[in-house]
Amino acid sequence: MVWLHKLLLSLFTLPVKWLVKVNNIPTDIEKELGIDKNKPIIYVLRTHSITDQLVLKMSTQKVDLPSPNKTIRIGKEEHSACVFLEQPQSLVGRTIKGTKIAADFTHLFKLHREDESLDLQIVPVTIFWGRAPGRKSTGLADLLADKASPSWLRKFFIVLFLGRDNFVSYSKAVSSRAMTRLPGTEAEIAHKLIRLAGTHFHRKRQAFNGPTLLEKQELYNSILGSSSVKNAMAEEGRLKKLPPEKTKALAKSYINEIAADYRESLIRFGDRVLTRIWNKIYDGIDVGHADKVRALAQKGHEIIYVPCHRSHMDYLLLTYVIYHEGLVTPHIAAGINLNFWPVGGIFRRGGAFFLRRSFAGNKLYTAVFREYLELLFNKGYSVKYYAEGGRSRTGRLLPPKTGMLAMTLQAMIKGVNRPVSIVPVYIGYEHVMEVGSYLKELKGKSKKKESFLGVFSAVRKLKNYGHGFLNFGEPIQLNNFLDSQVPNWREAQGTDSDKKPSWLTPTVNILANQVMMRINQTAAISGMSICALCLLSAKKSAMGQKELEQAVDDYLHLLKLSPYSSLVSLPEKTGAEIVAKTLKLGKMRVTEDSFGKIISLERRNAVALTYYRNNILHLFAMPGLIAAILFAKNGMEKTKLLDLVMRLYPLLQRELFLYMSSEQAREYAESLIHSMQEMGMIVNNGKKLTHADATATSFYSLWLLNRCVQETLQRYALVLSLLAKENKMSRSALEKQSAKFAERLSSLHGISSPEFFDKNVLATFVNALRENELLADSDDGQLQHSPISEKLRQDIIGLIAPEIAQRLEKLYAQQA
Repeated sequence: MVWLHKLLLSLFTLPVKWLVKVNNIPTDIEKELGIDKNKPIIYVLRTHSITDQLVLKMSTQKVDLPSPNKTIRIGKEEHSACVFLEQPQSLVGRTIKGTKIAADFTHLFKLHREDESLDLQIVPVTIFWGRAPGRKSTGLADLLADKASPSWLRKFFIVLFLGRDNFVSYSKAVSSRAMTRLPGTEAEIAHKLIRLAGTHFHRKRQAFNGPTLLEKQELYNSILGSSSVKNAMAEEGRLKKLPPEKTKALAKSYINEIAADYRESLIRFGDRVLTRIWNKIYDGIDVGHADKVRALAQKGHEIIYVPCHRSHMDYLLLTYVIYHEGLVTPHIAAGINLNFWPVGGIFRRGGAFFLRRSFAGNKLYTAVFREYLELLFNKGYSVKYYAEGGRSRTGRLLPPKTGMLAMTLQAMIKGVNRPVSIVPVYIGYEHVMEVGSYLKELKGKSKKKESFLGVFSAVRKLKNYGHGFLNFGEPIQLNNFLDSQVPNWREAQGTDSDKKPSWLTPTVNILANQVMMRINQTAAISGMSICALCLLSAKKSAMGQKELEQAVDDYLHLLKLSPYSSLVSLPEKTGAEIVAKTLKLGKMRVTEDSFGKIISLERRNAVALTYYRNNILHLFAMPGLIAAILFAKNGMEKTKLLDLVMRLYPLLQRELFLYMSSEQAREYAESLIHSMQEMGMIVNNGKKLTHADATATSFYSLWLLNRCVQETLQRYALVLSLLAKENKMSRSALEKQSAKFAERLSSLHGISSPEFFDKNVLATFVNALRENELLADSDDGQLQHSPISEKLRQDIIGLIAPEIAQRLEKLYAQQA
């Protein structure tokens, strides 16, 4: 019957090409899976299906793998490159028959005994049609649900209606030579391989489609029947003198307000719409490290995505990327402000569940929300929420809000029946559509309320926004995290879940900080962010084009020689290519004189571009600090230089969420110094290290590095000088006065960064001083200036621009 199979392949080739759009997972087969395109491959599919085989052929052409329709030569024999576990389900009897795969693999392993050099790559391939999760109730839509081995009639409708939502997922290759080394006969090894393949395909399908959908009545029963919600309803009834049916109706209304109403059909429709939008406004979206998340899903982990929050686009972009990476689209925690007509209903059907900004004083709402979150975890739904609580207005990570993380850990304590992993996610853009409104809000304008007209206006204005970047960070497996922080945490399991263990709050704070550090650990450098960093560091925000190109090349080379993290994404283009591409976004002014082109920023654009610089400022904090010390001290012995860097590192770490421990940071600083010497930025001058001579090619790049940390150091000096002037102050008074004086300095010295006087940034610095015991506490609970804080002040004053240092010294001299 081989001739018939070949005939059907030929007949169906053209219709399948018309009806099917193939999406490959992963897109980089060689890098992620280690498959060697030059070695022979045997593809293992679950079902002996003509359409699946044709789709696989289309897929292999896209990723440049050998065709599954061709035979491969093993010794003197010709063998099919494609084998199948099962036959399609019969149309009448609904039975599923096996194939001759066991005999094929048994024969294959016998050939290995005869030829020691023989080694084939056995690659499991899973073909998905659509992403429909299971349902407890059946209906007409069930006809289109992609079953494991559907009959030919069901497959006809599946291809017809779901052909545009086809995914071909490759898995890591199994070495046939390695299999032959397992104990047992050839037949036993073949059966073992087939069992493993069957389990693998089952797990793949679970990880791809997700758990069975929750029906409304099941949702009500699960939440209203929980002990915590029953207790909260009883207390609500007592306090407000309400009958049980009214408290139950109130709890039910909270469920309706909160719960998502996930519809896979909306996700498919959204995929088509968003693909058109992304193609219109972005020239590409770079995704990094998705393999880490796929590995967790394959192992059955409950996945919680915790991204940074730059824009309303984040909701759509992350879900879109997750969908195309072959992962279950998450349920998304969204602010109640987004639940307005008609967007709220669309978001809810896309998996959004809504939460109020504050739960304070409403125990019943709190109990319902916590129970809903725990239900999502226990049912196996992936979840996404934002630790920052809102969008960053400055481009920096905001201090994390810990409410959702606390509820996640409480669910762990109560008992989640599968491993739970938090996946930090870095999101970056070359243009954020809300930056203009962010700047107005930072100047005191009230936040504009979301509305349908606002959304329509934003969509209408969509234009070229350059590139988008999304990197998945190093996952935090919560069981392991709790074991390391609270070894006896399991003792709290099974106790009253409404009572918080004493260790919960400090542990959540540590977890929140780790999440933010891991987000910054996996940053992506864009053309816009690195050009903004350079131009904002230059005098008058202007540079010659060649100088800008040289600085970009130098900084990327430095980060390649001494990587901040192996997870950071760097552009592969040259400085000239990056600058040319960034100029097309229209954010920079280009003028020309007899010496060449000058690239500069107008005051309005300079303020806006601080947002993009701040996305990556943490990557240059350490090299910038080294440069600042060398310029200020006109050289320093290496040991003393490292000691000063390490005295200031805890402050930078707290503010910029740097992930390295003190030991790692010292090693990194040494690596940077060595790399900067190799690049000619730093030179040896006797026992001292000094900056390169002003005539050196890399001098200007080093000087710009020094400038990029000046505002941070100036802000530190300002706060410490104010405290020194007053000798002691309350925390709130210190933060308030610091913000006022910082705003004055900003006006006097042309500092364009809104975060220079941002209360969040100032509060973070004050917290860092207290946590590192650099301030004393007075008897009346105020912050006290001390010899330690004075020494720190003197260290920092010595590193900043002389004109600002002089102004701050005058402030200090005014003390009584």
